[in-house]
Amino acid sequence: MHAITLTEFGPPEVMQWTEVPDLRPAQGQVIVDVAAAGVNRADLMQRQGFYPPPPGASETLGLECSGIISELGDGVHGWRVGDRVCALLAGGGYAEQVAVPSTQLFPVPRGLDLHAAAALPEVASTVWSNLVMYGGLRSGHTVLLHGGGSGIGTHAIQVAKAMGATVAVTAGSTAKLDFCASLGADILINYKEQDFVEELPDGADLILDNMGAKYLERNVNALAMDGTLITIGMQGGVKGELNFGALLGKRGTIHAAGLRGRPETGPSSKADIVADMTKRLWPMIEEGVVAPIIHAELPITEAAEAHRLLDADAIGKVILRIS
Repeated sequence: MHAITLTEFGPPEVMQWTEVPDLRPAQGQVIVDVAAAGVNRADLMQRQGFYPPPPGASETLGLECSGIISELGDGVHGWRVGDRVCALLAGGGYAEQVAVPSTQLFPVPRGLDLHAAAALPEVASTVWSNLVMYGGLRSGHTVLLHGGGSGIGTHAIQVAKAMGATVAVTAGSTAKLDFCASLGADILINYKEQDFVEELPDGADLILDNMGAKYLERNVNALAMDGTLITIGMQGGVKGELNFGALLGKRGTIHAAGLRGRPETGPSSKADIVADMTKRLWPMIEEGVVAPIIHAELPITEAAEAHRLLDADAIGKVILRIS
């Protein structure tokens, strides 16, 4: 089979579509013939040498894909060869085939194109596990989403609105803010011109943050009483200064969580997240209340251009068509 390999760490051009050994499923795994793979910022970081895969995971880029099951490993139940699926991965998506634990499979939502389904697993799992399963998102909450025009942001807007929340977003362009408004965002904040703390005088019950250190102080100041700051990225640095007095004054909580390194099964596992999403989120997608937002779809041989697009002004997801 073929997969994207790295000649070295560096710019997009280090990615090459080359022949690699075929895969066989381990206990509890299936082989998926990949139709498309989603592109995520974590892929860009791994390509640059800043985000190695967890122990035992594939070295190939790609944290989500869609495709068709072609082989079942021992101990797999509830799935059949020929099933259309999308999958949450620890790696391996930029390839013609991927081996994935069956507990990390989703059925392709009814009515959704197989390739478009590749845009769902990573962003949906990130949003659902943090805002809903951990943060307890509910009707009446005010939610602040940094990077509202991103894949995670465009998905989170839809989920939060579907659950009755007021949604505030930050973005750096009018085009991105206008698109966020079209998805239902209520409060639009251009972070180049406005201070999000000032724009939220009553604070936010939940903040989903991709910046880390750079926004730490202002995020705490933007919390409502009993609010929760959830950090999922470190684009603004890894070390910041925390004013415990301000946090105590808000009775606030700071939570930081990754997805890729979670265990396959057990407490706080990928299996738990996938099961909860399949039960509660997938009906929203099948009803059209929540939909994948795709900026561009490129062939796998143009993976370098896909990375450049995501790193520029993409609104929503970029996906790579493999078959």
